[in-house]
Amino acid sequence: MEKDDLKSLVTHIYENLIDKINNQDSANKEQVITYLKEAVDVVESISDDNINSMEHAKSAFDNAYRELANRSISSYESTNNRFEELTQLHEKTLISCNDITIDIPTLTEKFNEIQSHMVDEIQKANAVISQLSKQVKVLEKDSNLDGLTKVFNRRALSTYLKNVCINKNTHYNMHLLILDIDDFKSINDKYGHVAGDKILIFLSNILKRTLRDGDKVFRYGGEEFVVTLNRLNHDECKVIALRLIELVRESKLIYKGETLNVTISMGSTILKDHDTPDSFIARADKGLYKAKNSGKNKMYSELENGI
Repeated sequence: MEKDDLKSLVTHIYENLIDKINNQDSANKEQVITYLKEAVDVVESISDDNINSMEHAKSAFDNAYRELANRSISSYESTNNRFEELTQLHEKTLISCNDITIDIPTLTEKFNEIQSHMVDEIQKANAVISQLSKQVKVLEKDSNLDGLTKVFNRRALSTYLKNVCINKNTHYNMHLLILDIDDFKSINDKYGHVAGDKILIFLSNILKRTLRDGDKVFRYGGEEFVVTLNRLNHDECKVIALRLIELVRESKLIYKGETLNVTISMGSTILKDHDTPDSFIARADKGLYKAKNSGKNKMYSELENGI
């Protein structure tokens, strides 16, 4: 790892730690120690051979910050809901006191004062929620990891393929697989989006567990994933692709006591000297189209005019 990379990563860790402290009402030594221990774990996991390992490490810190913000939002939303309940209770109390011979004006004044304070607190909570929501959106936009599956996202794929196409001499026999979950919409319609999310996580875990350390997995969008394989010939790529299809088909996902049968279709291609990121993906997408239209649960290679 180059010195500039190390300096960039350390600066990133420092900035994230300062952000964590600034976004908490109070911070203590234990929280700082915990964060630094997590930082050490991430740094130790960086591979010098992985071209995107530095970006992946930075994304890990960003995602940790996003999770903290989400927890803060949840906390404030709970407080906000409680305040609204109390406000409604006080309103009912005021109404019930109207028929009782007591000092209604004084009682009403006190209750109105309390209610005014609670309204102020609700407005403050809403302001914090709005601010945190904006911060989460910024973090999600800048992150290179997909929030659901924890693989690289489309933004990371775009950056990576630009680098690949510019520096083709550093990538040997690079293959690209684009795969799609068969009948995903039907599964969502039948079982709901929670089941759909579990299938996406299920598939991403199979991909991460099966592929080599140097291979990369990206969530391309919806139920589509892209995988890049390096230093393989066509036959070796085909073996891996068919193996992935078989693993997905044979692996069982249980949801609410019911087995969900999941299959994938896949298109593949190899990097050419004239390729741009768009042409590289488009050629693999042609293979995917053929796989889908020939019965699904299979793969097609699109090398030149289609093989």
